Amino acid sequence: MNLSGIDQDWVVEKIEFAKLHGERARSAGANARLGVHGKACQVSLVRITIDGKTAYGASHITKEQADKCVGRSVRDFFDESGKIVEPYRIGLEYPLLDWLGRRWNQPVYELVRGNRNPSPSGLAVPCYDTSLYFDDLHLTDDKDAVKLIQEEAKQGYAKGHRNFKIKVGRGGMHMPLMEGTRRDIAIVEGVREVAGPNGKLMIDANNGYNLNLTKQVLTALSDVGLYWIEEMFHEDNELYKDLKTWLKERDQRVLIADGEGDASPRLIDWATQGYVDVLQYDIIHPGFTHWLELGGKLDEHGLFTAPHCYGNAYGIYATGHLSAAIQGFQFVEWDDITIQGMDASAYSVEEGKFYVPPKAGFGLDFDDDLFTYQVTQGGWKSE
Repeated sequence: MNLSGIDQDWVVEKIEFAKLHGERARSAGANARLGVHGKACQVSLVRITIDGKTAYGASHITKEQADKCVGRSVRDFFDESGKIVEPYRIGLEYPLLDWLGRRWNQPVYELVRGNRNPSPSGLAVPCYDTSLYFDDLHLTDDKDAVKLIQEEAKQGYAKGHRNFKIKVGRGGMHMPLMEGTRRDIAIVEGVREVAGPNGKLMIDANNGYNLNLTKQVLTALSDVGLYWIEEMFHEDNELYKDLKTWLKERDQRVLIADGEGDASPRLIDWATQGYVDVLQYDIIHPGFTHWLELGGKLDEHGLFTAPHCYGNAYGIYATGHLSAAIQGFQFVEWDDITIQGMDASAYSVEEGKFYVPPKAGFGLDFDDDLFTYQVTQGGWKSE
């Protein structure tokens, strides 16, 4: 980003923090290591005021940190290359980028796009429905379970999705091992029927499998055409090597994705060595600026980018903007959430694509009065 456009006189005048609440379109069930996720969601936000104008962004800044930022020049938060410096990324990167975009009347993707050339009408980015959890655990018959998850996939299909990520690993803790694995396989086959031959399917075990179980499931699903497998077991270089060799010998072309949660600090090294194909660190933490840097490195090695974004509605939309800066960007992870006071109506999902509008900032509108009220209800302000 060109720092010459940032006026030396722009100073942070106020930082306000609050949480907005909402819910998913459908309650989310368990996964391989956790119980029911439910419907309720919230977004932690900062409203920043600079030069008399406001903007909003996801943030986990503390009041003590905010107190040290108020009164400082906006330029203090950026390095010479135009990226937000490390101490302020998690706390201020989203409100700062939203503010600059609004001030310059540009979408954030134009600020960070590098050599990419988005259409004047916005971006069209591949996305997937991430809502297919273990909502079937109360059912004893596998056919009934398949039918239920198929119905959920059909709901996503009706909303414009063509690509789906399916939670697997029912035998990890919720069902007997082989019964749960058998159901995993049947459900993936059932979702393929909904997605059709061209939809991309991913499976995510949340580390609920081991290497041999992974091979068993991949063998059973060899005709389904999986696009990637995600967190099948906790990342381990030797196990990755073995799995990669096994897949190559079978000529089974399935990508290995990992990086969500408490990932190994060596994961990027293992990816550049050829054992992991898709990196999935979270879009909120370590965040947008971290992804701008990491995405460039992954591009250099021919690797793929797919930020984790489950449970954070702001992050869904921010991920769409990030896609303009990274050649190997794969998908926006779509969690169907509505947040009261956050208007995302300029965005849409159609035929498996997430459409990012050419609106200023991150393209989201907020109810100022509701946010101000929420500041008084457990939030805070620094000025």
